Amino acid sequence: NLVGAAVYLAVGRLPGPAVGSDAGAPEARPAVEAARLIERLYRGGSEAGTSPAWGESPPEPPAGGGQALELCGLRKHFGATIALDGIDLEVPAGSIFGFLGPNGAGKTTALRILTGLARPTAGCARIFDREDPGARRLIGYLPDVPGFYPWMTAAEFLELSGRLHGLGGAELEERVSALLDWMALGAVRGRIGSFSRGMKQRLGIAQALVHAPALLLLDEPTSALDPIGRREVLDAVALLRGHTTVFFSSHILADVERVCDTVAVLDRGRIVARASVAELRSRGRPRRLRIEVRAEAERLVAGLKGAPWLTGIRREGSRLEIEVRDPERAEREIPRALAAAGLGLVRLEAVEPTLEDVFLELVGGKRS
Repeated sequence: NLVGAAVYLAVGRLPGPAVGSDAGAPEARPAVEAARLIERLYRGGSEAGTSPAWGESPPEPPAGGGQALELCGLRKHFGATIALDGIDLEVPAGSIFGFLGPNGAGKTTALRILTGLARPTAGCARIFDREDPGARRLIGYLPDVPGFYPWMTAAEFLELSGRLHGLGGAELEERVSALLDWMALGAVRGRIGSFSRGMKQRLGIAQALVHAPALLLLDEPTSALDPIGRREVLDAVALLRGHTTVFFSSHILADVERVCDTVAVLDRGRIVARASVAELRSRGRPRRLRIEVRAEAERLVAGLKGAPWLTGIRREGSRLEIEVRDPERAEREIPRALAAAGLGLVRLEAVEPTLEDVFLELVGGKRS
């Protein structure tokens, strides 16, 4: 905190509205205005057409297409513990890429290497085909537990972040105001130390976006948030599609399934799958069947009990949902059981596997 205070005093604060006044505080912007903000942010300037002041050596904008991120044989050891075991991964520019894995799989270690906060034991990490430290200026980063100076307001923190990226003047003032409005923090005048976890997560996203990065790294951005907070963060991420590359690290499958184009599954330091969400779902074998008959299904339940291919069954009136270890055998033997019970069949269908089903198959279904 002492270092942070020294940096803040050295950088200074921009002139602006007095902190602590709620007069004229803007409300959160609707989705249409938020989309316009992102358009302006990634067009390279404010509504007046100015461009960000990057300082003495602005980074070259990445070429269209290609890979935003490449990991080549990336390894990281902590003594005898292998956190990353030779990862090879490519992330297409412009995508929202899910980096999925259980807790302890190595996701945060990989992100720390990308940001320069840790060094790999072996291998390389390229950002838009660059390995030099300057490439990290193309990154925006939200860590899994973002840290803030509690004595600052949200606006002061964003101003400091922008100035550290070489921004200043009216350009930075507009970005700070617009980003805070978008994250529903524009009317908040309290100190960050009083913020809820959801407010801090939204402020962290605004901080990561203030310099319009070409690659946005998000480490567990919805972890520990309530349902409303999760929805707000996911809606913000979805609006970035097509404007920047988002590397979305999470263990929450529903969030990845909702916003990501492509997913890599990491388990025990190794990539065990990489595909689109639809392709991953198609890899899973249907292991649940839904059955509906023309009468109460209790006779069918009695006839199915003890079947070697059956692992679970749930009945609701004339409907059954059963879990099986051998779907093909189940589909052959269920009609026989129906005939033996004297029941007419209304429907028999396989339940398509979810991303969660496939994920559990890939990582073994349980953790040690």
